[in-house]
Amino acid sequence: MKLLFWSCLFLVFFAYAGYPIWLFFRARLWPRLILRATSFPSVTVVLAVHNEARTLPAKLHNLAALDYPQDQYEVIIVSDGSTDETNEFLATWENPRQRAVILSNHSGKATALNRGVSEARGEIIVFTDARQTIASDGLKNLVADFADSSVGCVSGALMIGEDSATTVVNGMGLYWRLEKNIRKWEAQAGSTVGATGAIYAVRKDLFVPLPPGTILDDVYIPIHVARQGRRVIFEPRALAWDRLTPGLKQEFRRKVRTLTGNYQLLQLAPWILTSSNPLRFQFISHKLLRLLVPFALVGTFVSSLYLRAGVYEAVLVLQLVFYALAGLRVFRSGMGIVSRLSNISLTFVVLNTAAVVALIYFITGRKVIWAR
Repeated sequence: MKLLFWSCLFLVFFAYAGYPIWLFFRARLWPRLILRATSFPSVTVVLAVHNEARTLPAKLHNLAALDYPQDQYEVIIVSDGSTDETNEFLATWENPRQRAVILSNHSGKATALNRGVSEARGEIIVFTDARQTIASDGLKNLVADFADSSVGCVSGALMIGEDSATTVVNGMGLYWRLEKNIRKWEAQAGSTVGATGAIYAVRKDLFVPLPPGTILDDVYIPIHVARQGRRVIFEPRALAWDRLTPGLKQEFRRKVRTLTGNYQLLQLAPWILTSSNPLRFQFISHKLLRLLVPFALVGTFVSSLYLRAGVYEAVLVLQLVFYALAGLRVFRSGMGIVSRLSNISLTFVVLNTAAVVALIYFITGRKVIWAR
């Protein structure tokens, strides 16, 4: 029982603290520099949409206004079996740099992205989603890192519920800041695992077509870039803004989709867990261990409840206090520092509950919603 306790406790600690600490020091002590330069290679922005008539006009205006030479980039919009007014809007939209591809059947985002890339003329492919707004210099900052020939994929940064004058301070905000730091440190040490779906780019000659039904294109594509010997980096100056601040319910659904996608990756590309993957340690530490944490939490609780002496009893009390704080947040009680701790506790519980639900979805074959 003691072995179970210490094994589970170490797994939880390493997944959320040990790995980030290790990354921080590795990035500082053995950094891999990136050669950035202002250059303007030909770029194709691929935007896959499904029933986005409400958000599409603003998105296309945003893409048309980006600070990038007009003769050096194009936009391909792939409508994936849309049944609202999306296709009608695209039929009347006039912009020589933006062209539409209409798919009659709803085949999924992966198929739509493959079709868009097959139509692309640019040497750099940029992927984005319909709802988010790319900063005017976002494309220029994203592309600047490709001046380094070792770079094959560049991820931008998604600012959720923020703008230049405000900052979200809650449990989910803390989680997102940790994730951004992990990606930044991974990139500084070599390569990051995955990209930000709202804004990322890849060299066209490194693009690997997505299997139909792929959930996480923003992990599948970068991991294949790394397999081909190129770096996947995080560029914090390439910003996309999402003014919609997700609540815990929306974040829970998003996290279920993401974690289900991680399980799917093991099925689509089993080589990820072999020496063929140069980012195997990072993938296991950053992605895979997060799937195991809920079960490690149960193991820690059960073993400490059984042992109940000395340090084990202290850890048991800390767990009970932690989960009680989450309960306080559910009932919206507490104030000051208690309220902030409750936010963090509830966020942690929700994210790990999502990991359990993701496993159930994957085992039962239940489909998850195409999240934008």
